[in-house]
Amino acid sequence: MSVTQTPITRELFNEVILPIYAPAQFVPVKGQGSRVWDQHGKEYIDFAGGIAVTALGHCHPALVEALQKQSEQLWHLSNIYTNEPALRLAQKLTAATFADRVFFANSGAEANEAAFKLARYYATQKISPYKTKIIAFHHAFHGRTFFTVTVGGQPKYSDGFGPKPADIVHVPFNDLEAVKAVIDDHTCAIVVEPIQGEGGVTPATPEFLTGLRQLCDQHQALLVFDEVQTGMGRTGKLFAYEHSGVTPDILTTAKALGGGFPVSAMLTREAIAQVMTAGNHGTTFGGNPMACAVAEASLDIINDNQLLEGVEQRHQWFIDGLQEINQHYHLFTAIRGQGLLIGAQLTPEYAGRLRDIIQAAAEHGLLVLSAGSDVLRFTPSLIISEQDVQEGMAKLHRAIAQIIG
Repeated sequence: MSVTQTPITRELFNEVILPIYAPAQFVPVKGQGSRVWDQHGKEYIDFAGGIAVTALGHCHPALVEALQKQSEQLWHLSNIYTNEPALRLAQKLTAATFADRVFFANSGAEANEAAFKLARYYATQKISPYKTKIIAFHHAFHGRTFFTVTVGGQPKYSDGFGPKPADIVHVPFNDLEAVKAVIDDHTCAIVVEPIQGEGGVTPATPEFLTGLRQLCDQHQALLVFDEVQTGMGRTGKLFAYEHSGVTPDILTTAKALGGGFPVSAMLTREAIAQVMTAGNHGTTFGGNPMACAVAEASLDIINDNQLLEGVEQRHQWFIDGLQEINQHYHLFTAIRGQGLLIGAQLTPEYAGRLRDIIQAAAEHGLLVLSAGSDVLRFTPSLIISEQDVQEGMAKLHRAIAQIIG
């Protein structure tokens, strides 16, 4: 049966893709560094980075080379066998972190799913079969599987799909007293993002994270850090936990790990990992040689002091640009975040215009994100040039002027 090929346009999306997204009206077709071009050749500065994914920009030559080289050697085996790229990547991740063991998957949701299953399994096998409670936080985001979206604490993402996984308790973020009020001997884990990304780019305070560590130790619970968005240099350290001096028991990372190639990882300590046995958990594509080869190249570049120091420098470029815009328009009530995970919260007067601002920015040739209902989010390449930052800020300035008048 022959299929008539229709033009590949934005309108085709409305006909063939499940209607769970509302993508922009243009279709990007090419990227290089921190610039993207659409089907009509229009150029955009990329302050979105694929939502903190393209940490080295688009088509970084080292990642392209790793992908091309591996593509000529071995694509897939499944976990009936192991492979060299997965072993090398695991060795480098454990050497760079607190962890002894790694589990590879394909997305942040899968890494978090594995983390939550591991936390419960460890507690029920080692301590008590009734130790299953997970404490999480309002406005968190941990993925779109039913378990992770329930832990995430945003009912708009989990309501309507039937009975939810039980024994999950949500309390306010950065409120240690609220955690103390619900933690008990049945708690197996506290799950926290060092910076809530989807929840508005809200950092956890050092005191809060320290307090969570102490509470976990007191109640024989595991501390799980979701670093899907904050990991891989995003905050100016390889992982955000390094800023606080608080070491988790389990850590998840994804997004920037593969620089755009789907891959994720859950990291943990030996004593926790040893509770698992063959067949407890698994995945078909996790540890894929192609994904791990690209992720290894990405890790080699990002885990470098000079690059990480450059993240701090670029953070200031963004802060300076946003503050200059704010001096003109008084649009932001707060500019917060760490490294190159930055959020600018709109004043109540303009909170309802967030989508308009993002659309206007695109019209002027700038890709930028939202976080929640009233925060502009910036997650660009960790090596974005000063020229691109300045040009992007000029485009944002013009877009805001267009909206505000």
